[in-house]
Amino acid sequence: MADTTTGRHNGEEWTAEDAARLRELADGNTPTGVMSIKLGRSEDAIRAKAQAEGISLAPANRAPYGKVSR
Repeated sequence: MADTTTGRHNGEEWTAEDAARLRELADGNTPTGVMSIKLGRSEDAIRAKAQAEGISLAPANRAPYGKVSR
């Protein structure tokens, strides 16, 4: 089910800093729900921006947040 909750940046354009932060969070294997909170945008907005920027949100084959799995 899609998250339609709006964040504090509802309707605002993405800045270069926002896009860079999105890339950092995606590279860190951060779940989209957590990204939503950190960026103040809906999960749908995050998915759309990631697709537009060519950022993969698919989970890497590793534990989230850079933790080592045993």
